[in-house]
Amino acid sequence: MIFGLLAVTLVLFVWNRWRYDIVAIGALLAAAFLGLVPFREMFSGFGHPAVITVAAVLVLSRGLLNAGVVDTVARQLTRVGDQPWVQVAALTGVVALASGFMNNVGALALLMPVAIWMARQSGRSPAFLLMPLAFGSLLGGMLTMIGTPPNIIIAEYRAEATGTAFAMFDFLPVGFGIAVVGVIFIALIGWRLTPQRERPAASGELFEISAYLTEVRVPEGNRYVGHTVYELMRELRGEAEVVVVGLVRGERREPMPAIYEVLRADDILLVEADSDSLKTLLDVTEMELEARVEEAEEQAEQEGNGEKRENALGKLALEEAIVTPGSRLVGTTASALELRQRYAVNVLAVARQGVRLSERLDKVRFRAGDILLVQGGEEELPAALSELGCLPLASRGLRITRPRKVILASSLFALALGAVALGWVPAAPALVGAAVAMVLVGLIGPSEVYRGIEWPVIVLLAALLPVGQALETTGGSQLIADGLFALGEASSPAVMLALLMAVVMLLSNVVNNAAAAVLAAPVGIALARSMEAAPDPFLMAVAVGASCAFLTPIGHQSNTLVMAPGGYEFRDYWRMGLPLSLIVIVTAVPLILWIWPP
Repeated sequence: MIFGLLAVTLVLFVWNRWRYDIVAIGALLAAAFLGLVPFREMFSGFGHPAVITVAAVLVLSRGLLNAGVVDTVARQLTRVGDQPWVQVAALTGVVALASGFMNNVGALALLMPVAIWMARQSGRSPAFLLMPLAFGSLLGGMLTMIGTPPNIIIAEYRAEATGTAFAMFDFLPVGFGIAVVGVIFIALIGWRLTPQRERPAASGELFEISAYLTEVRVPEGNRYVGHTVYELMRELRGEAEVVVVGLVRGERREPMPAIYEVLRADDILLVEADSDSLKTLLDVTEMELEARVEEAEEQAEQEGNGEKRENALGKLALEEAIVTPGSRLVGTTASALELRQRYAVNVLAVARQGVRLSERLDKVRFRAGDILLVQGGEEELPAALSELGCLPLASRGLRITRPRKVILASSLFALALGAVALGWVPAAPALVGAAVAMVLVGLIGPSEVYRGIEWPVIVLLAALLPVGQALETTGGSQLIADGLFALGEASSPAVMLALLMAVVMLLSNVVNNAAAAVLAAPVGIALARSMEAAPDPFLMAVAVGASCAFLTPIGHQSNTLVMAPGGYEFRDYWRMGLPLSLIVIVTAVPLILWIWPP
């Protein structure tokens, strides 16, 4: 029954029709009703130290980002020069270091705009930088216990098996060796294996809107006098792609007017539309053309979509952003979410897989990895994108950091790490304490605490931990271990470790890496029992394998995030990912046997 349940669960993970946390909850319910997990223990995972630790690390990552700790380091990257391998080495090394101590997706998100800016400055496609950046974030996660959820899970499984969890820096000797070798490979050889397709190096070329910023006047006696902007837009829906971005009424100048603003005679509307939609607007509404300013004339003032532009109505910002897998936009449309009304954001264009979509914007259902060209108020747009779960991709400048906040955040984080490393306090309470301290000193707002936690990952872990325990209590993990042992009975421990690591790597490329660790850790422990060896090397092999999802864009969120901006296709990942995976195995196995002998 447990094998059948896990088979169905894995198929649903790969199918990806339902989100992985929903699949995990379904697996937990099925396990309980099948009698594999006692009802009273169903939700024990929500109080598991590994789950609490993962949540605390995500909150701490948000605090470090808010304080500008990584911005301080990233600012130096703009000085590394134009040599491709130097740029790759610098970016990959920095993101690997940052990922060892914070959420690797957060570190990647912060450095992606820097990478795109560097590619534009060098006149190259971002493709040669973004995949190395994503893979570097995965390599760096292996440096410490908190670097990635699989390490946290493995540390707790070791506590259950031996009575003592892996410490904060027990992963460092193996993880550092793998990260160094991996970064060297990526910098010298790996980036050359990325697809070198001809595509624009600047995001501004991705969105050649061919649009006009146009002023139209509502003449006396026009039928829209006394009607709202919403009614105007509703009538044009399906006829023309027109966005009202401003309103001038006498001395009043209002950017982003409310949709229920009532139009008056002689109002001037600032609209964004291509030539065909503009003609339709004038024909249908019988409004008059007041003035026209081609968008191309403003390109001298803005290099790329992230630059702010100022018009007669006030300051507006045009930003390019990527839809993250956890965004509330996924699966819905701009009109269904009422982006203009609720968030004061206009979506001007959408690109998918490096190509701008031609279908009508109100019909586009957003997907993770879509790139949006959005417009909003200069001050309000960053907060709106954050709330929607979108990451800015344009060449924005790094935030102005305050040294006091950087020092404060770094000190709190270092104090928590030191307490855990020295064995004064277990990881969960130490990291939760540091997260609470960041809230109290104002580094994180109370509402940001909940936005900073990736709840689907938390639910996934909490639901699958009892299922993973069921795999062990039913004897399933021992059965799998016996099969692996029989397969390599005459082989050395090195071969067994390599085999286990390769299997977990393949699993992590099709399911969430935390899920791979939860399912594979009991097998590693059982395999150690079959070989009458210590569980440490086998758990380390599982940790490494679960963190190395280099073959597909769906194996890890970092891979998914760079897919659209880099213009990658599904098959592009294995070109660099396969040799990197082999290098990781060849490097990791001797290191594990040396540091953690069986």
